Amino acid sequence: MTCYDRRDLGLLLLRLGTGGVLMAHGAQKLFGWFGGHGLEGTGQFMESVGYAPGKASATAAGLAETGGGALLALGLATPAAGAAAAGAMAGASAVHVPNGFFAQSGGYEYAASLGLTAAGLAVTGPGRLSLDHALGHTVNRGWMVPAALGVTAAATAVVVGLRTRRLRQREEGEQETLFEE
Repeated sequence: MTCYDRRDLGLLLLRLGTGGVLMAHGAQKLFGWFGGHGLEGTGQFMESVGYAPGKASATAAGLAETGGGALLALGLATPAAGAAAAGAMAGASAVHVPNGFFAQSGGYEYAASLGLTAAGLAVTGPGRLSLDHALGHTVNRGWMVPAALGVTAAATAVVVGLRTRRLRQREEGEQETLFEE
């Protein structure tokens, strides 16, 4: 007899809530659903905040959010799903850091919370009410957690680092233009 406990139910609720929110945000970027701007508008925004090329950045963020969110909700490939979502949220947090912590001021609070929850789910696993459990954890092995989080952390550090460099170069170019006038 299979008996699910509070932990399994709690993980299911966390996965469904976090995954659903991530999927909605990704769908805004990819398809323009739920008041989003689609790839064109999101790509222009990404370019304006230093992520280039903008459309490719919007696609990557949208896929990480939609795909990572869907997989988290299903409890499938949980280490990779959580890592992908956490990486996307780290990139989003980088945009909002200059505005401080609280979301009401445009800060990084919301993105950081989603990212930490996704990373936490990657580490804890999906629980027994999941496709990972039903499939015998074939895509949810212990070694996959540090591998997925490590690869994602490295890729995110490179992407955010390149963004920071682009923003500095843009700022230096604007300062040179001011001095020429």
